[in-house]
Amino acid sequence: MASLRARYGAMPQGLGIVMAVALCLPACDTFRASKAPDRVYAPGIDLKKEAADGLAVGNRLLAASEYELALDAFTRAALERGLTPEILTGMGTANLGLGRLGQSEQLLRRAVEAAPDWPEAWNNLGVVLLEQGETGEAEQVFRKAYALDNGESDAIRDNLRLALAKTENFGHTEAQNQEYKVVRRGSSDYLIRKTP
Repeated sequence: MASLRARYGAMPQGLGIVMAVALCLPACDTFRASKAPDRVYAPGIDLKKEAADGLAVGNRLLAASEYELALDAFTRAALERGLTPEILTGMGTANLGLGRLGQSEQLLRRAVEAAPDWPEAWNNLGVVLLEQGETGEAEQVFRKAYALDNGESDAIRDNLRLALAKTENFGHTEAQNQEYKVVRRGSSDYLIRKTP
């Protein structure tokens, strides 16, 4: 910088910085050209491409037990589609996985109000009720889900059996590990494990 001042005399205050940056630019260009062609770099973002469906992403994240990320995906889907019964059920199931039973119950009750003939939403509501110790109501909810499903879902049948066993052993105080199956529309079901 001192040699530049000697050569060109006094410069305005910002001009020296601009010249220094201009001298460094060819070095940056050399660095970019020296990248090895066999290295893998992350692709850029394609802003023209359509975003992934939030509902599908949320369901995949639920299957991977990534409940917080699933809740975010369902929230994005709700911004696009509104609070459909599927999105409400997904959000309720994600909250169940996070242990937020009160929020989960509210969302699932809204889902069964919006779609009263959907057995998966009734089943997931039954799981929440069972987790909260409301065994009698949970049994009735599972019965409704089982009837709506015509007995075709193994997961709903298994949950109904657990609820019936808990109702029969209501006075039993010994802690038990229970596995409840949360289901979604389609062929997938998710397993929620109750910890002692």
